Amino acid sequence: MRFLHLIKPVTYVLPEVAPPTQRIPTKEKLWCTVATLLIFLICCQIPLYGVRNTSSSDPFYWIRVILASNRGTLMELGISPIVTSGIVMQLLAGSGILEVNQSDKEERQLFASAQKILGILITLGEAVAYVLSGMYGDIKEIGAGNAILIILQLLVAGIIVLLLDELLQVGWGIGSAISIFIATNICETIVWKAFSPVAITGPNGTEFEGAIIAFFHLLYVRPNKFSALFEAFYRSHLPNLTNLIATVVVFLVVIYFQGFRVELKVEDERGFVAPYPIKLFYTSNIPIILQTALVSNLYFFSQLIYKRFPTNLLVRILGVWQDSGSGYSIPVGGLAYYVSPPQSLWSMLTDPIHAVFYIAFVLLTCAFFSKTWIEVSGASVADVEAQLKAQGRHLVKTKDYTRMLLNRTIPIAASFGGMCIGALSVGADLLGAIGSGTGILLAVTTVYQYFELLAKENDGMLL
Repeated sequence: MRFLHLIKPVTYVLPEVAPPTQRIPTKEKLWCTVATLLIFLICCQIPLYGVRNTSSSDPFYWIRVILASNRGTLMELGISPIVTSGIVMQLLAGSGILEVNQSDKEERQLFASAQKILGILITLGEAVAYVLSGMYGDIKEIGAGNAILIILQLLVAGIIVLLLDELLQVGWGIGSAISIFIATNICETIVWKAFSPVAITGPNGTEFEGAIIAFFHLLYVRPNKFSALFEAFYRSHLPNLTNLIATVVVFLVVIYFQGFRVELKVEDERGFVAPYPIKLFYTSNIPIILQTALVSNLYFFSQLIYKRFPTNLLVRILGVWQDSGSGYSIPVGGLAYYVSPPQSLWSMLTDPIHAVFYIAFVLLTCAFFSKTWIEVSGASVADVEAQLKAQGRHLVKTKDYTRMLLNRTIPIAASFGGMCIGALSVGADLLGAIGSGTGILLAVTTVYQYFELLAKENDGMLL
């Protein structure tokens, strides 16, 4: 008996969303998607009950925007558990450790259930780790009852995220809840960093956090206008106009790359010929999401064990952390340091080994995740060939060589596309784009994907 069949009894007690029995109109799908987003935003504002202290170091500070999480709220864990479970199941299936017949409907459902079970277990594990690490205060302070209550709140919130994603995936809404949560969080961050009215007292006096508001404020209050312009464009302690311009440039570059594709010609039994596009971003933003989840878990567990065993050699190899004095720790050594992005071009020049390792790590992991993802998501060469065959279609004049031609395009598009996504992410980080390169990439690809989905839902018409 295979492993997937062993979990079959558990699937009967798993919470699930039943797929629709008939076609849902596009307007209803849109309303369902908006409702899903509103539930997420509300959970991002509801504080956890029982928390005594949130001033401790934040292990997810660097990637909280990408994980669609908000510290001290029900969305503390964000999408981290569901993405992590996706990584683990993908690696197990891709390496052959877990055998999955993607052409069998029952096995596909069992695979999805196994991923859901793993997601719930990871949510529980991360919730327990958060509480035991003292992120919400010492256990003696908050008490055993409050500690258990915090864990239960995080567990329920994690299950809600799983169900919201399943709600959209099975056909009640449009797209993926994970993607839309990330895009919303990132867009909110960019808008806030551009127009934030919060006044902050810094080394140069009182300034506004928002780059655009600060630009006009500095021009108004500073007698030396050239000095004011220089500070508005290059201040290092707060968002500046250079960061904002870099963000816009990266947005435009990613949109431009979205148009790269190879169009194959497919022919049906009646002789009708239609294009079959193979995009450069064949797996969309999946590679960078999986790579981010991998790094986020490394950051979290590295900081957790470093606090308790800072002198242990194996712990220091995994990561050495230093308090920044601003509510978060920064990696200064070990594996965690080398997989973290360099803070500027100058830091790349002063530590080229770090820069080379980081770039190679991002490019190779994105290519690997992209290549592996197509094998477990129903987008491989064999899957595409089976779909075309089931529809009575084949590549024009190459009926007997369809697989050979698909082998020349799909694996290359997946691997090279994954590397391009990684390269764009690295480039945006070095330019200082707001929301990080990964975040902007996820936001743009998600918005672009939604335009395509809406176009498909309405037969080529967006409205």
